[in-house]
Amino acid sequence: MFELFNVPGFYIAVQEVLALEVSWTSQQVGEYMLMSIVIDKGDGVTHVLPVVEGYVIGSCINHILIVGDTVYFIQQLLREREVGIPLEQSLETTKAIKEKYCYICPDIVKEFAKYDVDPWKWIKQYTGINVINQEKFIIDVGYKRFLQPEIFFLPRVCQPRLYGIHLECCWWIQNCPTDVYCPLYKNVVLSRGLTIFRDLNLNYREIWRVVHARLKLSKELSGRRIKPKFAEVQVVIHHMHHNALWFGSLMLASTLELFQVCHTKKDYKEYGPSICHQSLLFGVMS
Repeated sequence: MFELFNVPGFYIAVQEVLALEVSWTSQQVGEYMLMSIVIDKGDGVTHVLPVVEGYVIGSCINHILIVGDTVYFIQQLLREREVGIPLEQSLETTKAIKEKYCYICPDIVKEFAKYDVDPWKWIKQYTGINVINQEKFIIDVGYKRFLQPEIFFLPRVCQPRLYGIHLECCWWIQNCPTDVYCPLYKNVVLSRGLTIFRDLNLNYREIWRVVHARLKLSKELSGRRIKPKFAEVQVVIHHMHHNALWFGSLMLASTLELFQVCHTKKDYKEYGPSICHQSLLFGVMS
């Protein structure tokens, strides 16, 4: 960066912290805005990171390997039940259907019943074009609309040893210091790939069920001598979710304090590339 682009300063930011910063524009600034549990879905892995006072708790970082499986699961269903899909366009077609038609359902049993009663009201048709012979092919998209995102909450459908993101979120919050439990539950931020599904923020009830079931069990085991305080659960999604990290970087770069903690060209010439492994937030370089 210093040699090729001749930039005056260089700062390495954690993308989950950038997602937290951009979420401030999606809600009222309150008491716990610097505390959050960020669920960041990338192309190959989903990260769960607790952020407290703007810093990531490194010992509580977790990753969930249920990203690519969601696409391949629906791709396999399309291969088995739909005809006419070009083999070389199977993956691209699956991703297009996911982004255009998939959504989160609050109750999967009721959703199946809804499709069984009036299927043509809910079934969508995807029209694609074969890139080789330029012929159109049509795919009926029914149950797959809500089955694909449901894997995030029931990953055992394709991976028996994995648990849903709501359980992972609750488990790793429990590994954090006890005084930040409630603030983290109150500000669950979703970032990147997870945000493409409609009504995902309404599925906070899954986290709510886990939290309140644990509190109810604690109350029963104590012989009702302990009356735990019920935690408030809130899920936040930025309205410009596709470019959330870019907006977060823009907000960070617009602050006057950034240049005080970024690496300068002078530091690069004096210490070399090793400055990337140190942060000025935690003291001067040696």
